[in-house]
Parts: sequence; structure tokens; C-alpha cells
Amino acid sequence: MALSDVKCRNARPASKLVKLTDGGGLQLWVQPTGSRLWRLAYRFGGKQKLLALGSYPLISLAEAREARDSAKRLLLRGIDPAQERKLQKASAEDTFRSIAEDYVDKLKKEGRADRTITKVKWLLDFAYPTFGDKSVREIDPATILVALRSVEVRGRYESARRLRSTIGSVFRYAIATARADVDPTVSLRGALVGPTVTPRAAVTDPKALGGLLRAINAFDGQPTTRAALKLMALLFPRPGELRAAGWDEFDFESSVWTIPEGRMKMRRPHRVPLATQAVSALTSLREISGGGLLLFPSVRSGSRPISDNTLNAALRRMGYGKEEATAHGFRATASTLLNECGKWHPDAIERQLAHVENNDVRRAYARAEHWEERVKMMQWWADYLDELESKNARVKITGG
Repeated sequence: MALSDVKCRNARPASKLVKLTDGGGLQLWVQPTGSRLWRLAYRFGGKQKLLALGSYPLISLAEAREARDSAKRLLLRGIDPAQERKLQKASAEDTFRSIAEDYVDKLKKEGRADRTITKVKWLLDFAYPTFGDKSVREIDPATILVALRSVEVRGRYESARRLRSTIGSVFRYAIATARADVDPTVSLRGALVGPTVTPRAAVTDPKALGGLLRAINAFDGQPTTRAALKLMALLFPRPGELRAAGWDEFDFESSVWTIPEGRMKMRRPHRVPLATQAVSALTSLREISGGGLLLFPSVRSGSRPISDNTLNAALRRMGYGKEEATAHGFRATASTLLNECGKWHPDAIERQLAHVENNDVRRAYARAEHWEERVKMMQWWADYLDELESKNARVKITGG
């Protein structure tokens, strides 16, 4: 006798499993625990098999019958319903979105910086509307190009280029985990408009640098912002490395700032020698913000650093346009003038900038860090900045 909603609803558990039959192999199993489960008994390839269809009442009688009929249609076509379900589940797990999420989790476990993770997720959001829910094996270069063009058409050529690279990383991860066979982005090399690279504005004329240093000293904004700009000039780290610095990173006895690998672009710790001027600036800063963990806490929250735009906004307030000076530009300033003076080995300058050598031989030599030379160089640089800041300073960088 066929089942009814009333029979299903009133089915009571017993000490043993109770099987209620509906017809066509559909059964409602009433477990001793009280749970009621739909099962479909069928034969395939000469073997008796069982397919789980869900639980009652989450799956109604009508829905269970519909699932039974769908399975019967597959059997008529010579397809095992259980195997078909496995394939569908595997297909769902192999979508670009699911693999991309796995890839992001991998980056997190590798200790990649939060900023890097956020950037990758931001880029992937451009791809999801076009092919996020497609199986990676179904995605071809033309499909990817549609997503890339949607970014490129906005004039964001660099973002489109990075998106192609990020999509390629996801596909290479899929290949490594046996979920894809090829990386379709390889065929798209050269298909995008190349971005025009605009170097970050930097002051490299000694006389103009002296003027900038005096403007920083006279800045009437937040004292912590003024201190940050002074330290950018003295130490020339990447702005994010200084912006999020904590007091526990500074050894004042040894005059060394150790930036942890988590905040370094190249993912390895970096030591910065502190000239006497830098120690003095830090000592004054500690009187202002030394009560917390961060050198430059946000005015809104002491647990968060100042924003990315704080230093550049301060330069704009001082009258320097974005084509004249940027916070990141202090690195180019130091690199240019330190190399031009001829006093320091280029490798020492590169190590102080925390650049990684592409050449294996040069990289092997760089492991020595040129530490002693860098200590002398950073003190010379601080003294030189003092000279430039003085209105009567000699502005010639070469010579004695």
C-alpha cells in the first residue's frame, strides 16, 4: 500500500528499524532514534543498491517520489543514480569559486599578509559573475577574457593584468590538486592592453629635498603624522611597514628596528639601523603615542594604525601635488641620492631598501646583509638630511 502524508507524519519508532514502502523501491526508514529517512532500493548491473534521498519531513513525500522518478529515468538510460550523484557533487566541488576559496585558504595558512589576501579576494570578485560557478574544466580562454575585458573597459589596465595572473594562480592550484588539466590564462598573454607604468613621484633634487624637509618640520597637523614623515625620510621603508609599526619592534639599546616578515613584501624579516636622529625622533614620538602598542595609532581606534592615505594627504596639505611627492617616493629619493654620492656599495643600498636580487649569485652575496656598511650609511644619510634641512646647507651631494 502506498504511503500518505498522514502515515509518514504518524510513523513511530520501534526497538528495531521499521521500513515503510511506497512503491517503485521508495521506502521510508524509521530509525529507533526517531529519525525518518528516505531510501530508494534499485538494481544496477545485476547488483542490489540503495540511494539516500534525504530525511522526512525536510523532504516531503511528493519530493521523495519526484526524486525516485528521476532516478528511474536515469536507470532507463543505463545510468547508475548513485554514480551520477557523485559526479554532480564532484562537479560542484570543482567550480572555479570553490577552488579559488581553497586557494585563498592556502595563502592564509602560508602566512600571507592580510593586505595580500584582501587584494586577491577583491580581484577574484571580478571573475565570479562570469564563471565563478562553472567547473574549471569547462572554462576556456574566451570565457576568462570576458571577465578581463569587463575590468579593462573601465580603463583599469593594471587590475585586468593582475586579475589574469590571479586567475592563472587558481588554475595552477587546481592542476596541482588534480581538479584541472590546463591553465587557460596562458593563451591570454598579450591579449590585454599594457598598463602605462607611472613611477611614484619623488623629490630627488637635493635643494628641493631640503625644502621638503623644512616643510615637514613646520607641518601643523597631527604630531604623529609629522613624526611619521620624518621617519619616512630618515629610514625610507615602505609606507605600510612604518604605518603599522609596533613599539616592540624597536631595540633602542642596539639602535635597530626589526620589521617582522608578516609586514614585509618579500615575506622575510628586515633590520633597519637607527641613526641617532631616528632614535631622537622615536623617543619624542614615544612621549605622544608610547602608551599603546602602535607608533601611529588611528585617532578613531588605538588598536588600528593610521590609514594608507594619511601621509600622502599630509604632503598635499603642505602644498606638494601627487606628481611632486608621495610617501612611497622617499624610497626613490634615498635610492637615487645614495647611489649618486658614490660612497656606498649598490648592494648595501639595495639591502637597505629590502629589495630581493633576481640573480642567484647576487642574492647569495646579499645574505651577508652588508650590515656594518648599512649602519654607517644610515647615519651618513641622517646627517646629510640635517645639512639639507638647514637653510644655508651645501646642496652638492658628491664630494667629501
